[in-house]
Amino acid sequence: MNATITTIETFDIRFPTSRELDGSDAMNPNPDYSAAYVVLRTDAGDGLEGHGFTFTIGRGNDIQVAAIQALREHVVGRSVDELCADPGSLNRDLIGDSQLRWLGPEKGVMHMAIGAVINAVWDLAGRRAGKPVWKLLVDADPAWLAGQVDYRYIADALTYDEAVALLRKGRQGAAEREGLLRKSGYPGYTTSPGWLGYSDGKLTRLAKQAVADGFTQIKLKVGADLADDIRRMRAARTAVGPDIRIAIDANQRWNVPEAIEWTRALAEFAPYWIEEPTSPDDILGHASVRRAVAPVKVATGEHVQNRIVFKQLLQAGAIDVLQLDSARVGGVNENLAVLLLAAKYQVPVCPHAGGVGLCELVQHLSMFDFVALSGTTQDRVIEYVDHLHEHFRAPVVMQNGHYTAPAAPGFSAEMHPETIAAYTFPHGTFWAADRERSTAA
Repeated sequence: MNATITTIETFDIRFPTSRELDGSDAMNPNPDYSAAYVVLRTDAGDGLEGHGFTFTIGRGNDIQVAAIQALREHVVGRSVDELCADPGSLNRDLIGDSQLRWLGPEKGVMHMAIGAVINAVWDLAGRRAGKPVWKLLVDADPAWLAGQVDYRYIADALTYDEAVALLRKGRQGAAEREGLLRKSGYPGYTTSPGWLGYSDGKLTRLAKQAVADGFTQIKLKVGADLADDIRRMRAARTAVGPDIRIAIDANQRWNVPEAIEWTRALAEFAPYWIEEPTSPDDILGHASVRRAVAPVKVATGEHVQNRIVFKQLLQAGAIDVLQLDSARVGGVNENLAVLLLAAKYQVPVCPHAGGVGLCELVQHLSMFDFVALSGTTQDRVIEYVDHLHEHFRAPVVMQNGHYTAPAAPGFSAEMHPETIAAYTFPHGTFWAADRERSTAA
């Protein structure tokens, strides 16, 4: 029997992280970390299914869920065998829907919805093959993997033949690097000390703990008040000493001249990079900032909406560090394009993972990149935050500041049923009890 996709189930999952100011920054002072969560059910008879999601920060998560549901007709009834053999076929159909495309194209809510579905397909493919997604990608034939990429709009920077050559080169020494990955993991850095709403005491305590936990880089949110940022950077540098990298993140707060002035004002504390100094759509603005603030590096990517903007950032020499996000663009297939572009332009990839489930997903992409594409972890780290991992069946495991290689088949995306029952908004048990408490008060 040829199994098919029978149902797409969606859930509006929200966590009340704003109450402790977890995730707070200059542009998003009170985020409630949320996931527009999707499950692909099949009639395989063995419980085979695929899990995926995209990340939001609260209000509007219901709109994201509705966007995923709008893709239903392209997915339900599809052959599981054919889908797993060529996830790119669904990717092409979803981004090629002429009516839905008008809502993008390839950006915003619809593109993130596509990413959630495509990520669920890769989770399904990994489960079906009995492999974690990073290993599924590592073992893939270079010609097949290059064929998963959509080269439309990026062929002036990357062709199929170039991608095949990069992937074939990346396989040289892959077995040795896979052994090293399984033994030592992939380096991470932590943002957990640096949320903007935290007190100086909490910042200092968490920064010292990060160093004790083996991290060699931390990150601080900046951009609301310069005097506060100078004080906080001084506290952080005193806490971690001169040898630990401190990245700073403005979350798009500034115009270009302000970004330059503010970054220079913090230069005495040796920031490693300034992240999102201005609008992620402003390629030339990033290039201007980069020229003006060196040797501080410029990093951007978590809000870059598609492979085309990444292409331009690389072509313009606008960034030193590329920060792809596992759920912002159209899922694994488009992130393959981004990784290949970064490899061609020799720009290190340090993924964004500051959100519910993003650590779980993006570790697979970086581990594939290390083992079978770039072949290095030099100046490459994955962001880590210590929030909400307990809600996943296969949560990230950190050891000495490193992500350990996932062993469970799939994309590490599946949440516990109890989490879905409790935190589905607005009628999950947590939110219902929360309303009762508020009413009683």
